[in-house]
Amino acid sequence: MLLFNAVNTNIIPLGYEKELLSQIREGDVKAFERIYKSYSPRLYGHIIRIVKSVPVTEELLQDVFQRVWERRKTIDLNLSFKSYLFTIARNLVYDYFNKTSRQKLMERYLWAKEMNDNDGFRNRLEEKESEQLLEKAIHQLPPQRKLVYTLCKIEGRSYDEVSRTLGISVSTISDHMVKATKSIKAYYVSRALLYFLLLACL
Repeated sequence: MLLFNAVNTNIIPLGYEKELLSQIREGDVKAFERIYKSYSPRLYGHIIRIVKSVPVTEELLQDVFQRVWERRKTIDLNLSFKSYLFTIARNLVYDYFNKTSRQKLMERYLWAKEMNDNDGFRNRLEEKESEQLLEKAIHQLPPQRKLVYTLCKIEGRSYDEVSRTLGISVSTISDHMVKATKSIKAYYVSRALLYFLLLACL
């Protein structure tokens, strides 16, 4: 298990950081370890506030730095490395929630399938299609809105908790939820209408 101190004493001066990043671009492992020690506590704290799981946080943290190492030759020394690092982390968190939301939707579908197993092929097909439509509707939301919707609707967290986790106001959370719900309904209706017209021909 990765353990981090509350205060990070490994913060690197900007000039020295660029030197280390230049070395990393050339494959210097020790420079990479120095950057890891500097940023991992901050990234860990950021990720765990969102995912609420130590094992998941540790896995995502390792994935972030693995991405950095794999793409080390593309590091731009003129751009903020902190922003680059946190963008990778944000995208991995989005991917994680996309995956878990798909799993939960599938669980709901399997439960519905079990409950309605005697209703025949038509009902099971309708349920499966509904779940797939909902998954696609959520996936097409903008990244921040998708994360807010997933945390509130799929994970069942309160607006206050999500507000504290993401560092945005409750009113912003509410606005995201209203717009997400409207967008999902519009997507669902437009796709579902066509589907059920086709289903009626079966």
